[in-house]
Amino acid sequence: MAVEMLAYIDRPSLIHRLTGATKLICFILWSTAAMLTYDTRVLLFLFVASISIFIASQVKVREISFVLIFILAFLLLNNIAIYVFSPQEGVKIYGTSHVIFEIVGRYNVTWEQLFYQFNITIKYFTIIPAALLFIVTTHPSEFAASLNRIGVSYRISYAVALALRYIPDIQRDFRNIAITQQARGIDMSSKEKLGKRIKNIASIIIPLILSSLDRIEVISNAMELRGFGKNKKRSWYSARPFKRIDYIALIIVGIVFVLSLIITFYNGSRFYNPFRA
Repeated sequence: MAVEMLAYIDRPSLIHRLTGATKLICFILWSTAAMLTYDTRVLLFLFVASISIFIASQVKVREISFVLIFILAFLLLNNIAIYVFSPQEGVKIYGTSHVIFEIVGRYNVTWEQLFYQFNITIKYFTIIPAALLFIVTTHPSEFAASLNRIGVSYRISYAVALALRYIPDIQRDFRNIAITQQARGIDMSSKEKLGKRIKNIASIIIPLILSSLDRIEVISNAMELRGFGKNKKRSWYSARPFKRIDYIALIIVGIVFVLSLIITFYNGSRFYNPFRA
């Protein structure tokens, strides 16, 4: 059976032992630090730390390969768009221009532009492992219980849990409908032309939407019959209390967050400038 994308992956790792709330707070701090800074030194440190944490989680790259390839393709497209629409952005930011070679008009390749886009790429590689780990190492029910524990309404917490559970359900429905369509003679393999394949795959969308609406109705009726939302509070089967490892993780990430901001804004600018004399 194909590996489900963005589904919970159970492993005996330290990352899995953290509560969902701890991982959410750490992810918010981590991604905020990466988004705010353009200091290459900070970004490289966060990047190395992200890869180390990913390795420690024992999640295999092949288990998230499809999503990873999609994100990398978007990153490539983003870098191309940055250069097409603002080829001198690096020159504006760093205040110097070291031309490597000319192309035409205002389009040339400078070390400043390459350095600027290198920083943007590192930002992606810093946030991607943290985001993927947050999704695939957090059980939906446990995460909802943790959110409710830190003060989030249990209605919102349960909606988040349903959304996370729904991702693998949609994938299973898509595969089942695709198999059914192929059994009826609709070819979606590489033997068919690209345009025809896209058209055939598009034929799955309507059955997928209808099956999704049916599932939503079933879940809504079940929740209504059980009186969901009647009381202000509820108990959680998968609730886990904060342990020492959670506090240690929060302290470490909090320290990294504060230090990254201090280093980033030490000189009054978010940009580390190696071209300055």
